Amino acid sequence: MRRPSGRESGAGEGTFSVGRSGARRLLLVSTNYAPEHAGIGPYATQIAEHWARRGDEVHVLAGMPHYPAWRLDPAYEGVRRVTEERAGVTVHRRAHTVPSRQTALTRALFEASVLAGAVRYPPDTGRPDAVVAQLPSLAGAVAAARLARRHDVPFVPIVQDLMGAAARQSGIRGGGRAAAAVAGAAERYVLRRAALVGVIHETFVPALVGSGVPADRIRVVPNWSHVRAPSRPREETRARLGWPPGGTVVLHCGNMGLKQGLEVLVEAARLDPRVRVVLMGDGSRREHLKALAGDLPNLDFLPPAAEEDFPDVLAAADVLAVTQRASVVDMSVPSKLTSYFAAGRPVVASVTAGCGSASEVTRSGAGVVVPPEDPRALLNAVRALVADPARADALGARGPVYAAACLGREAGLARVDALLAEALGEPARPAPGGTSGGVNGPDGGSTEGSTDGRDGGSTDGPDAGRTDGSTDGSTDGGDGGSTDGPDTGTVPDGRADSGAPDGIKGAVGR
Repeated sequence: MRRPSGRESGAGEGTFSVGRSGARRLLLVSTNYAPEHAGIGPYATQIAEHWARRGDEVHVLAGMPHYPAWRLDPAYEGVRRVTEERAGVTVHRRAHTVPSRQTALTRALFEASVLAGAVRYPPDTGRPDAVVAQLPSLAGAVAAARLARRHDVPFVPIVQDLMGAAARQSGIRGGGRAAAAVAGAAERYVLRRAALVGVIHETFVPALVGSGVPADRIRVVPNWSHVRAPSRPREETRARLGWPPGGTVVLHCGNMGLKQGLEVLVEAARLDPRVRVVLMGDGSRREHLKALAGDLPNLDFLPPAAEEDFPDVLAAADVLAVTQRASVVDMSVPSKLTSYFAAGRPVVASVTAGCGSASEVTRSGAGVVVPPEDPRALLNAVRALVADPARADALGARGPVYAAACLGREAGLARVDALLAEALGEPARPAPGGTSGGVNGPDGGSTEGSTDGRDGGSTDGPDAGRTDGSTDGSTDGGDGGSTDGPDTGTVPDGRADSGAPDGIKGAVGR
């Protein structure tokens, strides 16, 4: 792998001449950024590159690539700070610790090192028009708030994870009341200084309001699907992966961390050797999970798929699994769901009833929800889908329709644009080519132009006319807890009645 250009291991920062002028100068602070391919990195990258394409001068203050493996990218070994040019965006990177084991202490040291790098070596951007930050990291958001205050410009955080809640709910060693108190205090510091706060899901709103953020400053800006539709025949991909035509494959992709609670899938594989469980990805718990699995013949660990193969691998599985620890209630909504829905396969969510993940799966009509940390309930849900292929196909077909209607890239970026424009006191800017990218926010319902490079989701939905009625995971653990909902044949818009408290608005269509 080529070393980044402009490398400086000493005192100075390697720089490039930007040599461009834009309508606005914007600073995005996100510890995670390209070339990271999982988690929030792709969203930060797409936002920044989108602004650059619109003619803005865009700077990103980022960390060194390390996620999801929690291993420093070898190309950045020994690099303390560097400035790169990527797709029209100037990326200022600062070194930080990369803990291979996640504990409250190592996480605190990681956050402290992120803050130290940003404070000691702020990016040389000139005065920006606004500072936008993605949470996590919490320390990056603190640095962003300080930079916005220094320049006296609007500060707009977008909350991907609630860090105070994460300290309590993720299961991290050493987490608990004290760690949550510290993280919560830092989070309040950040959010109370914001002109507006974006959140990716309405289930985050009560926690923010409870921490003192006025409801009229919160906007819901959901994530979007950033993968293309599958293009290869399922049988071809299954054969390449060694998955037999008649076998049952349950696939989990993405980060293997604490909050995912992937032990439930290991135990599910142990309970039924006829079901092949595939864990694809990387993360701090991968080696722990491999040790727990031992020599189970029906449990496979795969590296992350190449970007061009990823949608086809998802589509080749029989069931896509999303799992979380039972303690995870309102701290996060896995970004993998946006990719799962686009893949067109049924989802089984082993998550707590009422959490954001449960509400997304239920809202989409594309899967079933079962109790968390219950391998038998998960297996029962998988077996029920395998035994009823028509139902499995009907649920799976709802995912791409929901993704096209509610999770399109154009719509998602338009919401972020409107959030920024509102913070700046500007009208929403039309997208290049004169299209408005018009969407309604979560309280508005409809979206338009949200194709994300697909065919617009021009499908009529399954002709089975059946939705899964496992509302908010209310299951009895018997047959997976699924009941059939109304025989309407419609795909839930889901954004029209988000359940957000009064005063919470979508970023567009207000």
